[in-house]
Amino acid sequence: MINFELSNVPQRAVKPRQTGITMVMDKGLSVRQAEDLIESGLAYIDIIKLGFGSALITPNLQQKLDVYRNAGVPVYFGGTMAESFIVRKKFDDYIRLLEKYKMTHAEISDGSITIPHDEKCEYIRRLAKQITVISEVGSKEEGIIIHPSVWTSMMLKELEAGVWKVIAEARESGTVGIYRPNGKAHVMLINIITNKVPAEKIIWEAPQKSQQAYFIKHMGADVNLGNIAPNEIIALESLRLGLRSDTFFQYL
Repeated sequence: MINFELSNVPQRAVKPRQTGITMVMDKGLSVRQAEDLIESGLAYIDIIKLGFGSALITPNLQQKLDVYRNAGVPVYFGGTMAESFIVRKKFDDYIRLLEKYKMTHAEISDGSITIPHDEKCEYIRRLAKQITVISEVGSKEEGIIIHPSVWTSMMLKELEAGVWKVIAEARESGTVGIYRPNGKAHVMLINIITNKVPAEKIIWEAPQKSQQAYFIKHMGADVNLGNIAPNEIIALESLRLGLRSDTFFQYL
């Protein structure tokens, strides 16, 4: 949505889009906050993740899901929720949970527990038969290093297993995975990933402004970004369009 004309502003992909995706992290918004989020950010939000296992304890969960769905925004449980069922050997119960809440999307990750990769891909294949699956690669634990070739191999195998997009792990803090502990991008790892995996298939977790600016500068306005805070939606879109100092000269 553009309120008035301004030259040298990049043309963004339109919804429903496959590139330039903004994935928002809902860590426990109330129904009223969800309504406010939709009112202010609908044009810029592509998908919403209910972070962690927060769906288990969020008041008025069904009512909030309805707010997002009625606005046409896909919503899904975060990967930690799936891991919570997997570690308890209750994956069939997880599938029934998705059916109960009529979820159209789901995430499979192994950031908190260790899952043999073939087993993880089998979970993806099972879910992909009925819903849209997002996967996540990378550990949430600081200090755990995954070789770049393993990152790319896992991403490609999960795409082959049927995922729609694969998320590059960074946590909500932006200090692990594709980032160093100080929050700066792990440039070598990111370059290796982008040389092997189609860019439109990756969602880069980028909770910090400097991280968002890094990807926009290097990959353009239509890079897929995730773990965006609800109060940062307009700010991120301004960054994408070169309307903040970090990207101000990107398109001039």
